[in-house]
Amino acid sequence: MPKLLLIPGPSPVDPRILRSLAEPTVSHVGPEMVEDMSAALDDLKKVVFCAAGQPFIISGAGTLAMEIALLNLARPAGRVLVLSQGYFGDRMGQICGSFGIAHDVIAAPWGSCVRPAELAERLAARAYDIVVATHVDTGTGGCAPIEDYAEVLKGRGILYVVDGVCATGGIEERMDDWGIDVVLTAAQKCFGAPPGLAIDVFSERALARRRSLPAVPAYYSDILRWLPVMQDPSKYFSTPCVNEIRSFRESTRIMLEEGMDARFERHRTNARAVRAALRALGFGLFTRPEFLADTLSVVTYPAGVEDKAFRALYTQNGVVVAGGLGETAGKVFRMGHMGNLSAADIVFAFEAMEKTLAALGHAFAPGAGVATAREALAPCGDECAGL
Repeated sequence: MPKLLLIPGPSPVDPRILRSLAEPTVSHVGPEMVEDMSAALDDLKKVVFCAAGQPFIISGAGTLAMEIALLNLARPAGRVLVLSQGYFGDRMGQICGSFGIAHDVIAAPWGSCVRPAELAERLAARAYDIVVATHVDTGTGGCAPIEDYAEVLKGRGILYVVDGVCATGGIEERMDDWGIDVVLTAAQKCFGAPPGLAIDVFSERALARRRSLPAVPAYYSDILRWLPVMQDPSKYFSTPCVNEIRSFRESTRIMLEEGMDARFERHRTNARAVRAALRALGFGLFTRPEFLADTLSVVTYPAGVEDKAFRALYTQNGVVVAGGLGETAGKVFRMGHMGNLSAADIVFAFEAMEKTLAALGHAFAPGAGVATAREALAPCGDECAGL
């Protein structure tokens, strides 16, 4: 029997998306592909609230999307400031280092996020032409105040890049309203599509920066090689993931049918339900309360519950969660609650969790997690019918 995948991505894939993935492969420059790619690109702009600008959908994953953003914006004489909320913010700094891009990193303690005042203080001390911020760090569960960063950056002429891999489509990112120049993300998290696509949405200002550079240290990652394909998908640069793009287009169709504001609210409701149920069973949260993300939770164990034993038995009982990264390894598990996850899925997850805890001999009030989840999910409307 398939397991319920509650890792921080890939997230569960809706049957509609799976069916579209399984349709016959077509020509990568044929009319079916042109239609799917064009529609997906148009939908992406609606997801991140970008009226103009240019989305790019390229075979790869989130790390490639990070690399694309940096390589196409960094100037030889410029300097990048990375706002790191943890594991993947640190990776952004590592990518800069790999390509010799001058950069500094403001690293928040794990479980916290860089505060806007820290950004303002650093900008007063040194000149930067790019600021990069992780919206939600998949390792720490920290959700950064990216709109507040935008306020600090307003009027400074600095390009603003947001890593939305674990946020885009589940938490608001309003490119035009907030002055974001690049949102980078991937298909397998809040979009609920299979892995395999790196996604970057460039503002007109970001495109102008790339055009101003005589060259970049990239070939496959150079957006000017991809731009003609994104403007007319019947053109060729490199063979795209035809089936994955079709399934991604189905995922954006599902998102827009739900409505972005409704989707954001559902993610908030699901996050509250998951955390309330976890507390009812004696678990805690690693992330500071003011920085909790609506897309995943990094969960600390009650006394006497061992990480590997819990996760192994939880998997046997039908639910897969992820272990900790870096300094949290063995101390936490990471539970995704993003994408097309339903209320029924959440209730099942806590039925399985109670079964797991009982088998491990952990004392708790039987039914407390399930009952708490049901109560917290009640405001979500028709989706909760029958729970």
